[in-house]
Amino acid sequence: MSDHHQYAALTLTYDGAVATLTLNRPEKRNAISYQLIEELHHGLHEVRKSASYILILAGAGRAFCAGMDLDNLREITKHTEEENLADSGRMAHLFRTLYEFPLVTIAAVNGPALAGGCGLATLCDFTLASSEASFGYTEVRIGFVPAIVSTFLLRQIGEKPARDLLLTGRIISAEEARRLGLVNEVVAPERLLARARELAKDLAANSPASLLATKRLLRTYSHAELDHQIAAAVDENARIRTTHDFREGVSSFLEKRPPKWTGR
Repeated sequence: MSDHHQYAALTLTYDGAVATLTLNRPEKRNAISYQLIEELHHGLHEVRKSASYILILAGAGRAFCAGMDLDNLREITKHTEEENLADSGRMAHLFRTLYEFPLVTIAAVNGPALAGGCGLATLCDFTLASSEASFGYTEVRIGFVPAIVSTFLLRQIGEKPARDLLLTGRIISAEEARRLGLVNEVVAPERLLARARELAKDLAANSPASLLATKRLLRTYSHAELDHQIAAAVDENARIRTTHDFREGVSSFLEKRPPKWTGR
């Protein structure tokens, strides 16, 4: 057992072939804080070194992950260009680590999965959703750009539906997410974790070597293209943060008032 790290924003448990990482800031709707990003990196690294070869990613409480933490958002508006680039890079690295994770991954989405949280939910090999889950790339609503998630979304559901979700920022139901191909299966809320464990058990009946080799092969197909697309996305993500509309978007969001856009 390699579980030596003490987590504040996560829990990590092992059951034979299956590791379960649970986002555990229910009072903050599991929002993405700097601490959560760092701990997720740690947790993923630890799972990778363990004897498990299947990972379940879950959320504690009523939400899966409601996007960026408000304190983080406040901070971002004061960042320098270097800080913005480093920050975007960290987020891109987290998404990519999950997307290219060598073990088989299953997201068990219990409630809202929004913005970056929608990224985490959909970048797993399998996405199971409770009928109470909802999904949305809400970035444009607050003057942000869903840059990093867009490259993955295009691969997953194709151009037209991806443009719809990214440009409207609308929030969709688990059922619509399933129709679009973002979700594999919608289950009753009380069945969600049991269903994730059932799927993990089915997967564990396959050859671990074959599962890992298949994941390795899939990773090679997208690697070079992702390098190029993510570099462009990180630049765009950092650039938008210097605009007046981004600062206004964040302020209006935090102050719960309609934004006054200027296009600058």
